[in-house]
Amino acid sequence: MKETKLLTEGIHEPGLHTLEVYEGRGGYRSARKALFDMTQEEVLEQLEASGLRGRGGAGFAMGKKASFMPEGSMEKYLCCNADESEPGTFKDRLLMQKNPHLLIEGIIIGAIAADAQRAFIFIRGEYELQAKILDAAVTEAYDKGYVGQGIFGSDRMLELVVHRGQGAYICGEETGLLDGLEGNRGNPRLKPPFPANQGLYQGPTLINNVETLCNTPMIIEKGGEWFASMGIDESTGTKMVSVSGNVQRPGNYEIELGTPAREIVYGLAGGPLEGRTVKCWFPGGSSAPILLDEHLDLPYTFEAMAEAGSMLGSGAIIVVDDTQPIVPLALRLAEFYRHESCGKCVPCREGTNWTVKMLERLDEGEGTPMDLSILSDVQENIMGNCLCVLGDSMAMPIGAMIKHFREEFVQHMEEARHRRNLTEVAYGAGELAGSAEAGAA
Repeated sequence: MKETKLLTEGIHEPGLHTLEVYEGRGGYRSARKALFDMTQEEVLEQLEASGLRGRGGAGFAMGKKASFMPEGSMEKYLCCNADESEPGTFKDRLLMQKNPHLLIEGIIIGAIAADAQRAFIFIRGEYELQAKILDAAVTEAYDKGYVGQGIFGSDRMLELVVHRGQGAYICGEETGLLDGLEGNRGNPRLKPPFPANQGLYQGPTLINNVETLCNTPMIIEKGGEWFASMGIDESTGTKMVSVSGNVQRPGNYEIELGTPAREIVYGLAGGPLEGRTVKCWFPGGSSAPILLDEHLDLPYTFEAMAEAGSMLGSGAIIVVDDTQPIVPLALRLAEFYRHESCGKCVPCREGTNWTVKMLERLDEGEGTPMDLSILSDVQENIMGNCLCVLGDSMAMPIGAMIKHFREEFVQHMEEARHRRNLTEVAYGAGELAGSAEAGAA
């Protein structure tokens, strides 16, 4: 199987991260077109016609989101969510490292669509190399007059700042990102109001992730209908997919939406090692409910993944083969979300901690079948009852694991209990022997 390369076409060309090489390939042509040859309404029309949906997780249509921005002379903002911290996701890192000017051009177009005067790239704290590359690219853009006062010689202003995050998963949530950008602890905000109406510094704010914004120059250049001609139904265009886990060729692949998931896992990533089979897989990062081998025959689209009981999410496929036990996987996942919970709301703060403790009980041989039923019920009580989706991000995959592999959970409990009993018997025999020796002495 071959990839459908749009964003990744020529991405490994030497020097692509520099303005000279990027412009040599036609870079910033779309930004000039959007600025001088199109009105704001026409830019919005093309984005809406493309059907481009957010590539960061929620899958909300970018054009529609931009259209929610209110009209008026108030200060408006654009925030690029580059806080790529969803386990299994590493596509935005590639784009920022190899082609930072594509992102900057996408931000310019997004700012025109939203009539924003100030833009921020909120980049994950651990992405030190990528942040340095972005800083250098932004400096080049300022020096050429592509951002700043009077961009491209026009009367439009667009200030652009690269802001390094605090290294917290919660800042990937859009309102947690806004708090972090304002210099506060990254906590999710109660919605409504939504960022489009009241976001950064209480002003209207458009938030999109790296991959989403990187698509906009092509859409402006070739038209929304051209982009919409690829994909299926409401899943238009291409998607960068990060494949990891038990596969022979992990990495980033760009595919046309609607490609069968099996072609991605086996055709591009090589599938599991010889002699192994796919036990389960996460279609959209660790927060997506797991699916089984039979679901690999579904088209990789937002709709198909949702109908199967999961979600496409950030487009990170994590493959688990039949050699991996499910309980340690569930425990490791729950530990991650417990650690990353901001603690602001009770269902998430207490639910993640309680889930970890219950899974530890099962893993240590202290659990019972009743504990497993309670654990499943708790996940259902977490979902939909938190300020943001972090609690759901743990509860959905844990609940799916119990649903699909309940017998393995029970077997794991019994085996752990058996090991525990053998250890206690051996320890008791050792104590008796020690006491007998002491008495004889």
